[in-house]
Amino acid sequence: MMVVQRLLGGLRTVVHDPHLSFASAGVLSTLNRRGACRVTELAEAEGITQPAATQMVAKLQRAGLVTVTASDEDRRVRMVATTDAGRQRLAERQALRAERLAALLDRLSPSDRHDLAAALPALERLAEEALAEARRG
Repeated sequence: MMVVQRLLGGLRTVVHDPHLSFASAGVLSTLNRRGACRVTELAEAEGITQPAATQMVAKLQRAGLVTVTASDEDRRVRMVATTDAGRQRLAERQALRAERLAALLDRLSPSDRHDLAAALPALERLAEEALAEARRG
């Protein structure tokens, strides 16, 4: 199982964005996937404290990657959502990651690439189980 940890750590460094930390990219990705939500919901989804989520949202807002607006149901509640610029940044980051991962895969033998392709369904199920476990807390 150490190989999975090493692989995940290595893949995190494949795309380095000096203007968007890995944690900020995670928050932005969660918002993009879930849609607008409260900071408390975002903190829970990311497994971080509310103050940390608030700071990250403020940083992302200053960068123009998220908006913070009042909820339609309760004007006291602040809702956070990605902007077009935020979605564009995520798309660029994902494209760059895919490009760099493809270059790494090209270095492998055809046999290794075949073995990885055969393992993808099991890895997909593993990822789904990990996400379900994280949601359960």
